[in-house]
Amino acid sequence: MIHCPECGAPAEPRSCEELFHVLLALDHSRRPPWGPLHGVSVSCFLLQHPSRIPGTDAAPPWSLLHAYLRDGPDGADRRVRHARRGNSHRAPGRALAAAPEVAAPAVDRPPVRFAVTIAEVAGDGDFPAEGFPERVRDWAAATVDAWTSRPG
Repeated sequence: MIHCPECGAPAEPRSCEELFHVLLALDHSRRPPWGPLHGVSVSCFLLQHPSRIPGTDAAPPWSLLHAYLRDGPDGADRRVRHARRGNSHRAPGRALAAAPEVAAPAVDRPPVRFAVTIAEVAGDGDFPAEGFPERVRDWAAATVDAWTSRPG
């Protein structure tokens, strides 16, 4: 069995990249349960595939996952709205920073395995609606846990 070199998920029958594109299509439909969890899903995927993090700044996805795990979807929504304001042409130079209480991990030493990956969230590969929010919450928790419990 071939596994993803970044998250450890099985790379067959679909790679993480292929599953991510399926998930993005569902997310961009803006329909529940996928659309409202778009930021959380992207954050999980990026932190489990750190080579895809723009630059080396894990603060935005890290902060969003912490807000989500602490305050649920409302917390994640607040972080996303804050990020959108920071990316606005009306507020140049204001970027989404990590929440002060959570320091972002250094992406140069990522975990090699995660207890929950996009493969588990995908279910049969089509990201079934039933149980999707619970699977995403497990994915977020497993992502944060792997980064915080990795050897220093």
